[in-house]
Amino acid sequence: MTIVDHERTAILKNALDPTELKTAMDKVHHAGIPGVIAEVCDGGQVWRSAVGVADVGTGRLVTPDMRHRVGSISKTFVAAAVLQQVENGQIGLDMPIGHYLPRLLSGGRSDTITARMLLNHTSGLAEYLPYAYPSLKAFPSLAKTTPESLDDNRLTRFHPTELIDMGVRVPAVGTPGGTPGVYSNTNYQLLCQLLESVTGTTAEKCITQNVIERAALRDTELPDGPEVSGPHSQMYESWFGMIDPPRDYSVYDMSWVGPAASLISTVADLNRFYGLLLAGEIVNISSLAQMQSTVPVISFEGKRIEYGLGLHKTEIPGHGTFWGHDGTVWGAGAISMTRVDGKRQISVMVNLMRWNKLDLSGKPQHHPIDDALSAFYQVAMCGRGSTA
Repeated sequence: MTIVDHERTAILKNALDPTELKTAMDKVHHAGIPGVIAEVCDGGQVWRSAVGVADVGTGRLVTPDMRHRVGSISKTFVAAAVLQQVENGQIGLDMPIGHYLPRLLSGGRSDTITARMLLNHTSGLAEYLPYAYPSLKAFPSLAKTTPESLDDNRLTRFHPTELIDMGVRVPAVGTPGGTPGVYSNTNYQLLCQLLESVTGTTAEKCITQNVIERAALRDTELPDGPEVSGPHSQMYESWFGMIDPPRDYSVYDMSWVGPAASLISTVADLNRFYGLLLAGEIVNISSLAQMQSTVPVISFEGKRIEYGLGLHKTEIPGHGTFWGHDGTVWGAGAISMTRVDGKRQISVMVNLMRWNKLDLSGKPQHHPIDDALSAFYQVAMCGRGSTA
């Protein structure tokens, strides 16, 4: 095992402890993640490191600057682009979505669902994923699913309105504006169509020009093909132990999620983005306050989270409030969290997903990776000797 460190500043007592961070990261790798990449910032200090391999076949090492698919972290970028259009007067947060997209919703929902409800997942619209991947029709009843459709659809090109239609046609999971909301990619597919409607360009171009380039993110992009450009890791999917050994899905047509979850980035770019966002430099302070107004939302995993407009909120007693997002796609996972004062930041990427096998009831079983990741996040977010 090799650890590559890039430390740009001196270490302050009780802030960034590179030995403790290295040890915790090492345990994640030993627990079963092939490769881990992370950057932790505290004020002017930056600790960036990578441990493990990018390719289990060749032994090629991961490096801290590698690009990675970051899944639903993309939703913060979409939300920022939407809030910019709110600032420009092109979108009303509480205007019925049918005012902009009259043909994409039916049954009176176009007159009751608003952009705000799409952004904070309180629209009541169901997730389309089980219908885009027929072999996953039982999702989230994981015990009945199979991984075949992941291979079958590697290069399948989905049209966003096709995906939206899948989510709209099935029974609603809640009433518009009702809480708790239910996390759904259908919401953010609609938001991407909303961006296209009011800007006259693609959502990808809008987000690239107004968010990615505005933040000067050099290694962040929305892909226009199935491959990841630049240095990157293989991305291994286990699908709850049903793919053994895990297979690489780094080459994959991401139209099944589009700009809602297809972003490619690095740990350094993610920390830069969230730092600028929380400083009011991507959207204005008024818009940021809207993004930080949360409601309870039920995640894919069935957990209750505090969700704003494209942002998660996490309270850590004694250590403050963190804002950010996490995300997963086939074989790749990431999380990026920034403390409300903007000083403490973490971004972490892993190249193995769904490592938990299922018990007889279909519930994911506990795995040592879970404990190791939790311990690493604790050290990264809370500092030396933390027991939060």
